Amino acid sequence: MKRILLLECSPHGQHARGNRLARQVIEQRWPAAELIERDLATQPLPPLSGDYATALTGSAPFDDPAFACSETLIGELERSDCLIIATPMHNFTVPAALKLWIDYVLRIHRTFAATPQGKVGLLEDRPTLVLVSAGGFYQGERARQPDFLTAYLRHVLGTLGITQVEFIHLQGMAHGADAANAALQGALAQLERTAYFPLSLSTEIAS
Repeated sequence: MKRILLLECSPHGQHARGNRLARQVIEQRWPAAELIERDLATQPLPPLSGDYATALTGSAPFDDPAFACSETLIGELERSDCLIIATPMHNFTVPAALKLWIDYVLRIHRTFAATPQGKVGLLEDRPTLVLVSAGGFYQGERARQPDFLTAYLRHVLGTLGITQVEFIHLQGMAHGADAANAALQGALAQLERTAYFPLSLSTEIAS
């Protein structure tokens, strides 16, 4: 990998375990890669404006000033060989910070085309890792809440043209230190089974 785009979506910033695990993957797998970082939670994007909506519905040219933020974010994605998203699950789905990034990046005529068969992605595919942290359990025998994040985010990325997506789930992070450590060890085992992002099973995970 020459260039990696890292989206960090937790309000805990660099202290979030998912963020730290994402950085460990990058440092171990591709230490020489250029890293493009977007901390969407602690450095939030501006809200969508009326000018943006008007430009979007009016099919304004890509260099319209209203598209400046959108073009910056899409450009970062286009230049990357790999995408890594470290995100919490908020209220069963993606947090607001990540949803805003999606609203800027998923743009008709620019990153997807509307066809009679449906929306078709216009971006090149690339290996993508999504690290999802949750205080509770949403998969497996201990699940007590629905998971609208995984299917939604997979569909969003697919609409962009990105289909090589691996999800790693860190569940039960709010159930004490032992549960959090178990979640991190489970994430390491999940990573070991991925095609592009395996860490050594002997890796020491930051707690």
